[in-house]
Amino acid sequence: MLSLATVSAGYGSFQALFGVSIEVSRGEAVAVIGPNGAGKTTLMRVISGILPMREGTMTLEGRPVGGLPAHRIVELGIAHVPENRRLFPRLSVEENLRIGAFIPSARAGFSGQLDWVYNLFPRLRDRRTQLAGTMSGGEQQMCAIARALMSKPQLLLMDEPSAGLAPLVVRQVFDLVQRIRAEGLTVLIVEQNVQQVLEVVDRAYLLEAGAIKLSGTAAELKGSSFIRAAYMGL
Repeated sequence: MLSLATVSAGYGSFQALFGVSIEVSRGEAVAVIGPNGAGKTTLMRVISGILPMREGTMTLEGRPVGGLPAHRIVELGIAHVPENRRLFPRLSVEENLRIGAFIPSARAGFSGQLDWVYNLFPRLRDRRTQLAGTMSGGEQQMCAIARALMSKPQLLLMDEPSAGLAPLVVRQVFDLVQRIRAEGLTVLIVEQNVQQVLEVVDRAYLLEAGAIKLSGTAAELKGSSFIRAAYMGL
């Protein structure tokens, strides 16, 4: 479905990604794990069109999409749940969701998609008139995920969805990942919570210092002595 081949990217004179190649097949949940500063968020920004790549290629369903602006990437079926949620705090929950449905194809089916999202996140239906910035961290994360789903994506990008959340809420967020997958979506998730994310994905890549150092099935990475020692404290 999504393929990146030898992608390099950065900010000004700083290079953050060095020849990164990853594959995500339709229906999969794939994780990118690694330490702070490894380039994980940069990778997500490249995929969603926020940051242009310097070298390499990116294809979606075999079609070249590298270099397209962010709004075209959304129209092609990739939605991004950014790090730290990035909600509009002074808008209501439902107003935030309406912004997620800004592309023409999503606007046309807004009511039906809104009902679908509220069924996935019943708490948001109860909070629909509440200002997004006044909700708890977990509720804001639900709203950020729901906003991305309003564009009817085929591929959902999730950048550090558990960051800053209490352990119980983290478990709820990963349960949501499984529910979203059950709805037929493909998921690419960047996460530092290695132990829990490997419970909900099929495969994972280890990104360190801007390069892929290791990849395999979730079971293989859970069994890796290096991963267990460096990222799970086992």
